[in-house]
Amino acid sequence: MQNKQRIPQRKCVGCGEMIGKKGAVRVVRDKDGVFSVDPTGKKAGRGAYICRDMKCLEQARREKRLERSFKCAVPAEIYDNLEKELNGDK
Repeated sequence: MQNKQRIPQRKCVGCGEMIGKKGAVRVVRDKDGVFSVDPTGKKAGRGAYICRDMKCLEQARREKRLERSFKCAVPAEIYDNLEKELNGDK
């Protein structure tokens, strides 16, 4: 009998679907209230996940899903940085 390793699941703030942690981009707010995109998923702080799909990002931006998740305003630069991350730009 094989022992299957459990894949961590996270809920996308854009589409609401459960996805594997590796298939998502994390946005994190640290204890000082500074937001950043966390491609490694290891930074300390409150996190929210979004699929690696532009449609999910557009929906999250339009419906202010990150703001709802963090219960505060999210700077527009974070959405721009997410867009660059999803497009593969550095």
